[in-house]
Amino acid sequence: MRSLPLCSSNLERPLIPNRPLKMASTAVSLLCSTTSSSSIFPFNSALPANCCSANSKSNPNQTGLVCRRGLVLTLTATLPLLLPPFPGFMAKAAAEPDTSVYEVMKEEISKVVSKGKAAGVLRFVFHDAGTFQLDDNSGGMNGSVIYELDRPENKGLKTPFKACISISILEKAKNEVDAVQPVSWADMIAVAGAEAVSVCGGPTIRVALGRLDSKEPDPEGKLPEETLDAAGLKQSFQTKGFSTQELVALSGAHTLGNKGFGNPTVFDNSYFKVLIEESVSSGSMSSMTGLPSDRALPKDEECLRWIKKYADDQNTFFEDFEKAYIKLVNSGARWKSL
Repeated sequence: MRSLPLCSSNLERPLIPNRPLKMASTAVSLLCSTTSSSSIFPFNSALPANCCSANSKSNPNQTGLVCRRGLVLTLTATLPLLLPPFPGFMAKAAAEPDTSVYEVMKEEISKVVSKGKAAGVLRFVFHDAGTFQLDDNSGGMNGSVIYELDRPENKGLKTPFKACISISILEKAKNEVDAVQPVSWADMIAVAGAEAVSVCGGPTIRVALGRLDSKEPDPEGKLPEETLDAAGLKQSFQTKGFSTQELVALSGAHTLGNKGFGNPTVFDNSYFKVLIEESVSSGSMSSMTGLPSDRALPKDEECLRWIKKYADDQNTFFEDFEKAYIKLVNSGARWKSL
C-alpha cells in the first residue's frame, strides 16, 4: 500500500469560532408554551402581598388584570433560566458549520475546476461511488478511489492527460478547506462533482456532508465495464440499487467531455438527442461517438423510452439527474454521528 498525504482524519466538525448563536426566537417560543404547571416550574408563583392593593379593591375590575401582569412578568424573567432552548436549537447550532464549510468547499473547488475539467471531476465521482454493491453493502462513496489510482480503469486520475483532472488538483482545494475545517475525501469528491455539473450549466445540486473515508481500497472489478451491452448495464446497475431510468439519467453526464455529444463543456440534454439522431435516425452510431456502453443503450426498448423522454424535455432530465446523483453519492456512505 502506497503512502499518500491524501487521507483526511475523520475529525468531528467543531463549531465555527466567533459565530454568535441566534437566540432572538427562543424567547418567543418559550413564552408561547402552553405548559404552565407550577410542578414543572420550581419557583414560588404566589404574587406579592400588595399585588391586589387597596386601589384595586376600590375597582374590582382591575384586580385580575394586575395579578395577571405580575404572573406574566415573573414567567418572562424566570422561564429562560429554567428551560432549555426550543427543541431544534441544538440541531440548528450543530448544522451551522456545515453550511459555512460547504460554501468554503464550493469556493475552493471553483478555483481549480474549470468547465474543461468538469468531465474529469465527474469521473472521480462515478469511480468512487460506482463500486457500491447492494447485496453486501460494500464499496460506494467512501473516498477509496485515492487508493485505486493505479488501476487501469482509473487511468488519468493520478497523472492528468488531455482534459482529465488529477487527484493533485482536487487535493489543492481540499488542503485549503481542511485549513478551515477537515473534510473527508468522499465529501470533497461528491461536492466537486455537483459543482462541475453546475458550472457547465446543469442543475444546482446540494449534497449532504458527513461521509467517512475508507482506510483501504475497495475490491477490484466492481465498476460497470464500458463494453457491457444494455442488458449487462441494467443488471450491473441493479446490483447497485439503481433502476433503468436512473442508469439512463446518470449516463447523461457523458454529454460533458470529448465524447461527441454536443458542446463538451455544456451540461444539457444533447447526449440523448445525439443518441436518437445517430442510432434511431441513421440506424447505427459512429464508433467515434461515446463509449460502447453509450451506443448500447438505444438498442434496449426500456432505455430508449427514457432517452426519448430526456431528449424532448431537458428540465425532466435535470430533475431526474439531480435525484440520481444524490442517490449515487450517498450509496454505501458511512456517516459521522452528530
